[in-house]
Amino acid sequence: MLVPYKGRGKPQSQKTANSAQAKLRGPGERANAVLKTWRILRKLRCCPLRAGQLVKAILTLQMREAG
Repeated sequence: MLVPYKGRGKPQSQKTANSAQAKLRGPGERANAVLKTWRILRKLRCCPLRAGQLVKAILTLQMREAG
């Protein structure tokens, strides 16, 4: 896992690296936020494979509804 560069007055190369990392991290952060809102997953008791399949199905339905 890469940690972004901190502090002020960073050189342009570090600013570019931080920007690239934020662009990659953003979709994952948003997806995680959406998963937290799905109440069905809060008390889910099944194997991880089935949970992954359930998440894919819910996401497909949600994307279809939004589109």
